[in-house]
Amino acid sequence: MSTSQKIRVLLAKPGLDGHDRGVKVVARALRDAGMEVIYTGLHKSPEAIIEAALQEDVDVIGLSSLSGSHMALFTRIMELLAEKEMAVDTLVIAGGIIPDDDAPKLEKIGIKGIFGPGADTDTIANFIRANIKRTL
Repeated sequence: MSTSQKIRVLLAKPGLDGHDRGVKVVARALRDAGMEVIYTGLHKSPEAIIEAALQEDVDVIGLSSLSGSHMALFTRIMELLAEKEMAVDTLVIAGGIIPDDDAPKLEKIGIKGIFGPGADTDTIANFIRANIKRTL
């Protein structure tokens, strides 16, 4: 991978969550930070998200959930990432309404960054730059 390539980020809204204002704000901020952002839209299945990540050859998957179904959906996404042998090379971050008690569980399954409502978008961009698996 060329060092001049932009960081490729896939942002996704798994499940039935219909609130996408926050993920759209993050998408714009990451674009403004020089990243290439692919937003899958609302109501995506874990399988559709992983297929899009594979097809788009992304460095990062950002998951957003406000519906309370994050544990089941994010766990399934991480299982599929492992099945496709993408878990080692793909940084996965999450945002939305994630209870504090769930954060350690999500980190244990491989989600590296969790950003709640009001998270500073510069902090998210800097976290991605510091934690992606390829050299820029």
